[in-house]
Amino acid sequence: MSFIQDFDEYGAWRKQFALRLKLLSEWLIDHDLMQPGVRDRLEQLHAEVKSDKIMVAFVAEFSRGKSELINAVFFAGYGRRIMPASAGRTTMCPTELAYDAEIPPCLRLLPIETRLQPQSLLDWRNAPNKWERVDLDVNDPKQLAKAIQKVAEVRRVSRAEAASLGFWNEETPEDNPLPGPDGLIEVPKWRHALINMAHPLLKQGLVILDTPGLNAIGAEPELTVSLLPQAHAVVFILAADTGVTKSDLTIWRQHLAALGEGRESRLVVLNKIDTMWDALSTPEQVQLQIASQRTDSADILGLSPRQVLAVSAQKGLLAKVNRDEKLLEASNLLELEAALGVGLLGQRRKILTAAVSSGIDALRDETGRLVHIRARDLVEQVQELEGLRGKNAGVIKQMRLRIEQEQADFDASGAKIQAVRSVHLRLLKDLFDLLSATQLKTEVMELARALKQPGVKLGVRRVYGHTFDRLRAGLQQADRLAGEIQSMLEGSFKGLNAEYGFSLQTPEPPNLAQYIKELDLVEKSHLQYLSLGNALRLAQPEFGERLARALMSRLRVVFESAVNQVELWNKSAAAQLDAQLRERRRNFGRRIEAVSRIQQAAGGLNERIRELQMQQAELNLLDAKLTELTDHLLASPEEAPVEDALA
Repeated sequence: MSFIQDFDEYGAWRKQFALRLKLLSEWLIDHDLMQPGVRDRLEQLHAEVKSDKIMVAFVAEFSRGKSELINAVFFAGYGRRIMPASAGRTTMCPTELAYDAEIPPCLRLLPIETRLQPQSLLDWRNAPNKWERVDLDVNDPKQLAKAIQKVAEVRRVSRAEAASLGFWNEETPEDNPLPGPDGLIEVPKWRHALINMAHPLLKQGLVILDTPGLNAIGAEPELTVSLLPQAHAVVFILAADTGVTKSDLTIWRQHLAALGEGRESRLVVLNKIDTMWDALSTPEQVQLQIASQRTDSADILGLSPRQVLAVSAQKGLLAKVNRDEKLLEASNLLELEAALGVGLLGQRRKILTAAVSSGIDALRDETGRLVHIRARDLVEQVQELEGLRGKNAGVIKQMRLRIEQEQADFDASGAKIQAVRSVHLRLLKDLFDLLSATQLKTEVMELARALKQPGVKLGVRRVYGHTFDRLRAGLQQADRLAGEIQSMLEGSFKGLNAEYGFSLQTPEPPNLAQYIKELDLVEKSHLQYLSLGNALRLAQPEFGERLARALMSRLRVVFESAVNQVELWNKSAAAQLDAQLRERRRNFGRRIEAVSRIQQAAGGLNERIRELQMQQAELNLLDAKLTELTDHLLASPEEAPVEDALA
């Protein structure tokens, strides 16, 4: 299957999941099972699947055929090039292609001059009026391609301006662009581009990040330390005839090399194998040369040979447009698409399915517990009423008085339950303080000051180490405090269960250790950036400031995710207690109503017992249906048609 087919299947699974979740929500509402805790779980699951994005970043030095590869894999259906890929007309600024239904199809361009201002890229994203906007007609390939050509635009500026923008450095003359006859330097006109279009793959959650060459990558720290490390896959493009050049190796070592799981998400593409199709060499000889280049490149980059693929993007695009199966096979493009589909999508779906499965288990437990409470209350009511058979009016009246006394005692116990809540909330406040934006800002302040200082920053690596040690210590303290709260909840719930016959169970505590791992990845991406090759850039205060802002943006995401998980855990515990308090009060009301009916009519006792027994049978059916509906949520689309689930 091609990447597009794989992605269609993945999109179909997500769409079917969202529909099944909606139907489950309606069913829960219809059967009075939509409690606040259950609603929170449903909303989390819906948001997790709906907002699931898969980012594929394409990285290469200039003239490696990167934009042509994007055209071949994603846009061949337009019958022409969409991304600029002709000689001298290539992507000059980082470009993201994605889809947001809230925004009309358009190209938004952030002027390069914004590099001179203090805001981060994330800040600029929230200021749409600062971007130049070009509307796109996605049904007109010619207009679409012409509009997107703007990402290739350049400006000619003085050396001083080029230096202030990060494209000229007197200390490293070998890396500087060649000045024109007039002494001016060519720099990108735009700092960042966002393309919003309803391409089928983009609509299903794919995000494509097209990055320019080494000079542009190095000058934009937010790209290197935030966007690239968060990409689910990075496709690094080399030229097949040259293999790994010095500048390719610089990009790899400074910006892409990763250890552990991150390395598995790297694919290297030796592009332009058609340049090796030599009439004087046999096909076998050509294949041996390509195989040798793949092995050598894998050795140099420290990858498995299976992560290095050899293709011809230009021939692959041509073959797709002309429907030439033989040329498509020769281009090896389908091998790359298979690697993206099986590797990237398979891994992503596995991660999402595991997260969803965990959420569904929690949802099922929470709802099942509510059904169990109602079933237990019905059994108690039936036993209570069975005991009234053959009893006189005085006994029945005595029972009513006893139920009313139980209700009064229960209502009076509110202070004890409120005390449990107070202790819980006090500890919870301490936990939220440890994860707050204010605390984060305080911890990063010293590092931000060090990065903004002018001159060579010899001690900055040490300051990074101290900062991340403190951040990790803060998360470890938060994790310990969450453990204390969990223990307190377990003790309180056990006491309430014993005293009031509740069936409270503490929800799974938040896993804050995972955010410590994320901190390790953030630190690694930054320390990788502090190589000798970037020492001169770091000496510039404005560059250091951009790096500090990029760090703060990334850390904010990590800590906000931790806060969200703590909030869900807290809501789950509170909602469970609220639900059982509510059910107990309703149970008192039902018991008093049943005794009142029996007092008023001699036949009322048998009639009420029959009603309760019918309700028991209905609850048994509800429990079975809940299991069936939640099982359907994890099934693939072909395994469980939606209409069958609610039959």
